[in-house]
Amino acid sequence: MQTTRRYRNALKTAVLLGLLTGLILTVGYWLGGTTGLMLATVLSLAMNAGSYFWSDQLALRAMGARPVTAAQAPELHAMVRELAVASGRPMPRLYVSPVVQPNAFATGRNPEHAAVAVTEGILRLLTPRELRAVLAHELSHVYNRDILISSVAAALAGIVTAVAHLAIVIPLGSDDDDGPNPLVALFMLFLAPFAAGLIQLAVSRSREYEADADGAQLSGDPLALASALAKIERGTRALPLPADPAIASKAHLMIANPLAGGGMAGLLRTHPPTADRIRRLRSMVDVPALR
Repeated sequence: MQTTRRYRNALKTAVLLGLLTGLILTVGYWLGGTTGLMLATVLSLAMNAGSYFWSDQLALRAMGARPVTAAQAPELHAMVRELAVASGRPMPRLYVSPVVQPNAFATGRNPEHAAVAVTEGILRLLTPRELRAVLAHELSHVYNRDILISSVAAALAGIVTAVAHLAIVIPLGSDDDDGPNPLVALFMLFLAPFAAGLIQLAVSRSREYEADADGAQLSGDPLALASALAKIERGTRALPLPADPAIASKAHLMIANPLAGGGMAGLLRTHPPTADRIRRLRSMVDVPALR
């Protein structure tokens, strides 16, 4: 059952990333034929390289997170060390953000170069059992390389938007040599970036479900994660972070959306509905969902 789930989610993620890549190449080709295609490819490689090597520092800086040692946060270190040993994988660096909103995130290009960060708010809100379950969720992101996958998806979506904006000033093969074809320009400016954003969000939601399941298995306590998610949902609604571009670009890394609002139901969510995540977790131990 677990192998089937992993295969299905991996296939879904691969298809979504393939769609994003195809959208980049299509936009690049429409932008200027072979030249546009080459431009899109170069941009894709450059942005993915930047995302691969520096995504962890950008995310930690956006949340003002600072590293903590075992002496400074002994309980936090003990929890993560125990979970890392149980999984047989490396222990990530640990950070604490001064943000009062309850949240947590993982970042880094691979398990050997990863970091897990928690906010002051989540440390105050959750019980040790719930915090341990949240840390298991974040470690699952690390060990599944979800941070890299999400960063690549975000970079690819950003490329589509950047290339589309060039449609304002670059002719797109119209019969009118003075400017771009209006219909193609309209697609470039609005529809292509919107489609790329939807695909990126779909990748993020898929990886959250996977981390919930794997985190519950790693901690052995799906009900604790379900309880933590309910508390975090209430906390993020009560204390939404400002819509700062630096934070908004990293929202998909958080265990719960840190920003106010959620856009159109289902389509513009960075995360799956919390109620659905809780229902899935409770079903793992055959506990009926709360009414």
